[in-house]
Amino acid sequence: MANGNVMPELINNYQIFNDANRLLGISGEIELPSLEAITETLDVAGSLGELEVPATGQYKSIKLKIPFAILYGDIFDITNTTEATKFTLRASEQFSDPETYNTTYKGVKIIVRGKPLTISLGKLVKGKKGEPYVELEVYFIKIVIDGDTELLLDKMGFKYELHGKDMLKEIRKQVGMEG
Repeated sequence: MANGNVMPELINNYQIFNDANRLLGISGEIELPSLEAITETLDVAGSLGELEVPATGQYKSIKLKIPFAILYGDIFDITNTTEATKFTLRASEQFSDPETYNTTYKGVKIIVRGKPLTISLGKLVKGKKGEPYVELEVYFIKIVIDGDTELLLDKMGFKYELHGKDMLKEIRKQVGMEG
């Protein structure tokens, strides 16, 4: 690349793995979860109205829906509510260099751990996909882009990192979780 500036284009392709095994039968699209901060509304003297203030590292329930094309064995492998399910999504992001017009790629790895909340058995339609899915409550998510950890949220482990920076280090010390 000429100057290091690239233009993001698209997700070239992706795969989803359950631990070490590639899952087959996943439909063509997975919507990644939204992270909505837990907030408090402040309306204090000296301010001009209300402010919505986020609690650092604390998020509301996070859900991830894993869609399948048809109802088959792999869907039942991830429906045990007594065990955490681990998924790894691996993607290739495609970029263009605006000076040279060359195409480059960056690897993306998204690791998710959670437990199933909803198991939809889908539908039966002749000649069509059944569209069953499993929806997980996400306890842990880690996003690595081009080898750099961009986001790590471990709700049970009290960890929250952005761009490799520990956002809760001071809080853990203050509440007696670290020395």
